[in-house]
Parts: sequence; structure tokens; C-alpha cells
Amino acid sequence: MLELIIKRIEDKRQIALVEDGKLIEYYEEEKEDNKNEGNIYIGVVKDIIKGMQAAFVDIGIGKNSLIHVKDILEKKDEKNEKVEINQEINQLIKPNQKLLVQIKKDSNEKKGARISTHINLPGKYIVLMPNTDIITVSQKIENKEEQDRLIKLVRENISKGNGAVIRTSAEGKEKEIIEDIKLVESKWEKIVKDSQNEKQKAPRQLYKSENIVEKMLMDLTEKELTQVIVNDSLDYNEISKIKSENQEYKNLPILVKSEESIFNIYDLEQQIHKMNNRKIWLKCGGFITIDKTEALTAIDVNTGKYTGNKTMEDTVFKVNKEATIEIAKQLRLRDIGGIIIIDYIDMQEEEDKKTIENVLKEELKKDRSKTQIEGFTKLDLMEMTRKHICSHKST
Repeated sequence: MLELIIKRIEDKRQIALVEDGKLIEYYEEEKEDNKNEGNIYIGVVKDIIKGMQAAFVDIGIGKNSLIHVKDILEKKDEKNEKVEINQEINQLIKPNQKLLVQIKKDSNEKKGARISTHINLPGKYIVLMPNTDIITVSQKIENKEEQDRLIKLVRENISKGNGAVIRTSAEGKEKEIIEDIKLVESKWEKIVKDSQNEKQKAPRQLYKSENIVEKMLMDLTEKELTQVIVNDSLDYNEISKIKSENQEYKNLPILVKSEESIFNIYDLEQQIHKMNNRKIWLKCGGFITIDKTEALTAIDVNTGKYTGNKTMEDTVFKVNKEATIEIAKQLRLRDIGGIIIIDYIDMQEEEDKKTIENVLKEELKKDRSKTQIEGFTKLDLMEMTRKHICSHKST
């Protein structure tokens, strides 16, 4: 049973996704949060830094934003982040030029936002990618015939010059996908029209991305979500409005409980408290540690109290396998994004390493976010990346 529980106290709300009593996703949102990731702007190029193949762009939010040359060049492959750079940035853009961009990473105290001309506009069943002919399907849809059917359906119904990522929720759908394409393309047409308004000279926001609750309801299917529990009329009204606009959720129950008791369900306060621990113990007696740095997140696997009763290799494999399942849970629960390095206990057998990698891939299928496993390095470190669900998550 999957439940969405939202607790609001004044201008702060805590959002918990719970499966069979276990917390699997958690977010905090405050009214004054400076959350801009996913927003679309018309900006003005200010300075070009040739040595960095980058430029500063004023998008009207204070600090100038940064764009790299790879985020201006035409996108050839949605899955491949590595781009061959064969042009100088000053051949592509000029100072004072207007640029239609989307924030890919929010600003912080030290740096302005990272932006890109590669726009992703999410719908329920597709993510629209304007100005490209790429049509790809979620890796979580594994049936080849269904992949081919969905790609053919989208290609036949999407406008020329637009591409799309077909979402997991599209599996088995047809009419709903066609309607979604029309809806998202109409949003894009309005954004383009607004960007071409000659009366508006200053940089400005053209599109506001969904908040975390809207994103969650967009991602979760009607078959998955059992009910929503709230403690405030603002959230009740927001969910009710989403229900009225989405036929899928017309029968979704919304329960209202008192502020004091809402997080007493399933002892959520205790689960949230444990979520922030650096060390997480495994059932076998081993443990993992999670350390975040500015550049990456490092996860270390240790045998701890577990000594096993067979060979050393069996002991190591058991701890690594149990750790893998827990790591996948923690990545989702803590919404860890960016580069992730996992330091497993050394395994001698290549077959064991392959099995661990496959277990990780299987467990990550439960994650709503995009993940990419690069495999073991020469130093036997597992490399992977994960995209944040919510850039302003508080942990």
C-alpha cells in the first residue's frame, strides 16, 4: 500500500511517501525556498569566457547563470552525456543575444544556476524535448515490443522538430499518450510565443516547474497510490484540484487528520530522524556509511559485526549484496543526486561483482529518478549517477 502523507505547519510542509508503513521518500518544502530548477527563462548573454567554453547569462534572478558550450550545441543522444566539442562558444552565441534556457541546477551561495538550451517539459506520459528528433523510452520498460509500439505511437503523433522521452507510466497506454502530447506541446507553443514578445526586453521567467507534490502525482500511477493524508486545507484543495484535472485520480481518497497525529502514523518522526544518520546498520551485522561532499557522495561498505560461517568470499558477498539493497533504498529516501561512488568490500570473483552490479540495477528500478550505473573502476569502486527528484530537499 502506497500512501502520500503531507504535514503542514505554517509555511513549511513535510512530504512523506510511505509503502506498507516504511518511509521510502521524504522532502521538506518552505514557502521562501529558492527553488528554480526546471523553470524556463528568456535570458540575455552577458559575458563569454572562451577559456572555459562557457558564458554568463542574466535570467533575471539575481546572480548571473552559467551555460557551457555542450548545453548550446544540438543534442544528438539523450542517454549519452558526453558531447564532442568541435566549436568555440563565441561562434554559437554573442553578448546581448537573447537565449531561451532552462535551469538544470539551482544556484547556491558560491555559484549561479546552471542552465541549458536543451529544454525538458514534463507531462504525465512523455517529457517533451523541443528542437530535437530524439525519441527514447524509459529503461524501466523492458519489453521490446512495448518499447517499439510506444516509440512508433509517439513518433506518429508528435510535431516535427520535437522529440520526447517516453515515461514508465506510458506502458500499456495509447489515447492518454496522444492527449498528453497535445497538452505538453501546447504549453511549449505558449512558452515560445511569450519568448518572442518584442515589448518585453528584460530577462524573465516564462514557465514555472511543478512543486514536489505535483511531480509525485505526475510520476505515480493511479494503480500505485492508495490514498493521500493531509492536515491542512491548502493541501487538501491542491490535491482536489489535481484530481479534478486528472481523470486517473478521480477515485483517489484524500483524508484529513489533525496536525498533532498525522506523523504518528507508522512512527514517521522516528523514521525521519534515522534517515539522517551517517551510519546505517544492515540486518546481517555489517553497515554502510554515507558521506556527501561538494563534488560527489561516497558510500562505504563494512563487514562490521558480521563474520559469517563459511568462506571469506561468501561473507563478503553476503554483506555487499545486503548493502546494495540498502544503498538503493537510501539513495531514493535521501534523494541523493550527482556522482555517487560506492566502495564495496573487495571481491575476488568477477562473477560476484557482476551479480552485485545486476542487483543494484534491479533495485534501482524502484526509483522514480533517472540513474546511470557506470560499473566497477580499475580500483574496484562502483561509479553511478542519479538525478535529484527535488533540488531543494532538506536533509
